[in-house]
Amino acid sequence: MQDPSAFTLSGRDLIGIEGLSAGEITGLLDLAEEFVELNRQIEKKRTTLRGRTQINLFFEASTRTQSSFEIAGKRLGADVMNMSVASSSVKKGETLIDTAITLNAMHPDILVVRHHASGAVALLARKVDCCVVNAGDGAHEHPTQALLDALTIRRNKGRIQGLTVAICGDVLHSRVARSNIALLNTMGAKVRVVAPSTLLPSGVESLGVEVFRTMEAGLEGADIVMMLRLQRERMAGSFIPSVKEYFHYFGLDEAKLRYAAPDALVMHPGPMNRGVEIDSAIADGAQSLIREQVEMGVAVRMAVLDSLARKLPNA
Repeated sequence: MQDPSAFTLSGRDLIGIEGLSAGEITGLLDLAEEFVELNRQIEKKRTTLRGRTQINLFFEASTRTQSSFEIAGKRLGADVMNMSVASSSVKKGETLIDTAITLNAMHPDILVVRHHASGAVALLARKVDCCVVNAGDGAHEHPTQALLDALTIRRNKGRIQGLTVAICGDVLHSRVARSNIALLNTMGAKVRVVAPSTLLPSGVESLGVEVFRTMEAGLEGADIVMMLRLQRERMAGSFIPSVKEYFHYFGLDEAKLRYAAPDALVMHPGPMNRGVEIDSAIADGAQSLIREQVEMGVAVRMAVLDSLARKLPNA
């Protein structure tokens, strides 16, 4: 068996789950397991990124992901800078390319980027000399979220292959859904999406999923129920009649969860809209893995930064 601490991603960047092999995903998860144990100790520091500079460049507001990447970088010994785009030159008309050129002149080693436009992170990665990690781009991908979800599933179920995972809610606007669908299919899980027709992308079946339009049918016998946030900030029209009606038909409560397998586990990428896509009794209940997902987020991001650091000059 390969030593997890010697694992390296084949590419220089992590832009998406699409393109990663099952071996690379497993390698990242195995490495993340080591960091789970490290993060539970009093001494949490490593020196892997000592002397390296990590810039967290977030064009969209984020608490969970940005703080998780910041902690991950600092625990690996990097100098971490959070760049607030809301008060930067981008607001004054600077283009993404200008930003890339400016940052490149500062010689960062790792750039962690979140952007509201799909494909923006990949464009930026082509213009800089350092490693780039996608922390979410538009409705395209959010690779580290899918990896932390996979780690959470594997730790609680012992495997991913053969499990039935129901991804429920606002699939249309969700980069989390796309990354999870790609990862779960690669790792041999059976993936379902459950949503009203207005919140399903056209041609979603081509992603290798089963499509259901009622929670009762979609959750039947599911091992994992993954709820998605209703992303009203991305909606340019009326996708649901009302929040109250949405919760009645698609919100996860005790009655709907009974359709899933008796030992089914509940997940949510956060932040949650309680009483909209999930009932508080379920979110805080015995079947919920939501808090554990947050813990796994730091470990997975440490694994990604650690593995990409091996590609840096003089590594």
